[in-house]
Amino acid sequence: MANTQGPQGNHDPAGSTQMFRAFVDEGPQGGRQQQASSGPRIGMIIGVVAAVVIVAAVAWLALK
Repeated sequence: MANTQGPQGNHDPAGSTQMFRAFVDEGPQGGRQQQASSGPRIGMIIGVVAAVVIVAAVAWLALK
């Protein structure tokens, strides 16, 4: 990998182009990955909604 050439012939000493292509060419690892990614997304949505509710309650109490 010491003398790797990019698609335009530019010198790529780190071989980052090859590593990027290997990363992009790697497909999803089955359906489990999509199910696992929905968990943190739902948790983040619930967290944002809870934060908005808390900020609204604090603002309501401050203005009361």
